[in-house]
Amino acid sequence: MNQLHRNPADPWIAAHGVDLVSWRRRIHAHPELARQEFATTEFVFATLTAAGLSPRRLPGTGLICDIGPSGPRIGLRADMDALPLDEFTGAEYASTVPGVSHACGHDAHTTILLATGLALADLPELPMGVRLLFQPAEEVMPGGAIDLVAAGALDGVSQIFALHCDPRLEVGKVGIRVGAITSAADTVELRLDSAGGHTSRPHLTSDLVYALGTVITGLPGLLSRRVDPRTSTVMVWGAVVAGQAPNAIPQKGMLTGTVRTGDHETWALLEPLVHEIVAGVLAPTGVKFEVNYRRGVPPVVNDEAATRRFENAIRASGPDALADTAQSGGGEDFSWYLEHVPGAMARLGVWSGVGPQLDIHQPTFDLDERALAVGVRVMTNLALGISDEPA
Repeated sequence: MNQLHRNPADPWIAAHGVDLVSWRRRIHAHPELARQEFATTEFVFATLTAAGLSPRRLPGTGLICDIGPSGPRIGLRADMDALPLDEFTGAEYASTVPGVSHACGHDAHTTILLATGLALADLPELPMGVRLLFQPAEEVMPGGAIDLVAAGALDGVSQIFALHCDPRLEVGKVGIRVGAITSAADTVELRLDSAGGHTSRPHLTSDLVYALGTVITGLPGLLSRRVDPRTSTVMVWGAVVAGQAPNAIPQKGMLTGTVRTGDHETWALLEPLVHEIVAGVLAPTGVKFEVNYRRGVPPVVNDEAATRRFENAIRASGPDALADTAQSGGGEDFSWYLEHVPGAMARLGVWSGVGPQLDIHQPTFDLDERALAVGVRVMTNLALGISDEPA
């Protein structure tokens, strides 16, 4: 292993390790929701500027910053927004904003990318240019990745990379895989309308609640028979609303749920297929209906060449750092960048190795801050194209 070039970020980490933790805690304590990340954007902008870099603010929130020579460059992306969740960690740096918290680790993502930029700026030269993308609004649909692409953030970028916190992996481990690492995530809203009536005379009206029941079971079941099961496609309802009285058939009802798939080609087919199945299931009931199908994000599909570059960077970051990881059923709008340029996303281990593995998007989620330095090492190696192979 090439020890001389193994972790070029180490001198910066040794000098600024306290800053690394301080920045993360500052961002964590002051979370901001999607497209409201004004203070976070200003903090990152000011810190990069103070280091002699020239970041560029984007419309609204978010920013990009180029480092190194002109010409083709790689992109490194971090998301900045928080979730509309209360925090129950009890940490001294817990959220100071009621109902808002960094329960997904975006505070760590932002901190790691900020530190990576400063570590790269400290080096005498870079082999190729690097663009830092600090993205707002990952937690909403449509997300901020679409805004960045529209603003030209990928112009001149040949590959793009990102890390995401994973509480199922221990600190020091970084997981990656070739191909799909997340799933497409769409939303289905179904509104039903009928004349309503008395429950003693269902034959004189359209039984809206019965119709709801047929769709609740029928759509997921039939979808599973129309789509290749190897695509990991799943339809799950999250809410159903109808009626108030036990002896009255209601006039209106609503269902909402999600459709997820791990296959990009299947994702393109789901919307017309859902419309077809709903129409077929509800036709015998006589109930009027309206389907609102909202496409969310495609799956993140890691490019093979970009994944190999990521693997090299992970291996060179520490002993036994590279780990396998499974495809997730969750969605991530990093996928929109991959519609334009090849790239890859990896999962950063943030579990301390002791106690429960608290999942993301929970009010109790927190991370082991040793993962911050691991992330900086990996991202710096990635930007420099460093491998654990001998030169």
